[in-house]
Amino acid sequence: MAVDRKTAAPRALRHPAGVRTRDLTGGGTTGNERLTAATGAMLLVPLAVIGVTIIWLRTLLSVHLFVGLLVIGPVALKLASTGYRFVRYYTASPAYRREGPPAAPLRAIAPIVVVCTIVVLASGVALLFAGPESRDALLPIHKVSFIVWGVFTGLHVLAYLPRMGHALQADYGRSRSLSGDVTGRAGRLLSLAGALTAGAVLAVLLIPEFGPWLHSSGLLHHHD
Repeated sequence: MAVDRKTAAPRALRHPAGVRTRDLTGGGTTGNERLTAATGAMLLVPLAVIGVTIIWLRTLLSVHLFVGLLVIGPVALKLASTGYRFVRYYTASPAYRREGPPAAPLRAIAPIVVVCTIVVLASGVALLFAGPESRDALLPIHKVSFIVWGVFTGLHVLAYLPRMGHALQADYGRSRSLSGDVTGRAGRLLSLAGALTAGAVLAVLLIPEFGPWLHSSGLLHHHD
């Protein structure tokens, strides 16, 4: 009896393009939550490094500048993933409506976190390009926004830490069920790698801009 090769072929082989697309872009609300959690986890270490460099800025200024630029890529990805959820929820997407909004206190501080994040990074980049002469105008903005950002981001991280752990375990934990749904994980990994690479490339390209600050004591005296 002749075998219909088309019928016998595995579905993945008959629809490779569809499978690849689902691997890269699938996951729905769960995938969005896992991407947001993974991006937040990826930011924990560099943000902690930035906090440490503030204490010893005199000797760690170059590290502060480099890591501050490095996080721009991952921060942009996190803003994109949370912004996507925000838009889908408020445009009445059924799936995101079923998930519901964050708790009211978290919704209240979210705009502060977003605005301060943008101001901290934008003022830092502006300081880098404008040079030490800009410290009187821009440094106070950078410092105050960083303090406010640190307080509210700390609350944000503490609130989401348990959910972050669960999301990471579901996608990458050793004990996850073999039948667990990891749709879109390849796309999430690519997004994470791309964001980190973009931040690293930006930081490396802008190393020459560090010179005026590293050879000027103005920032350090003003900071102290």
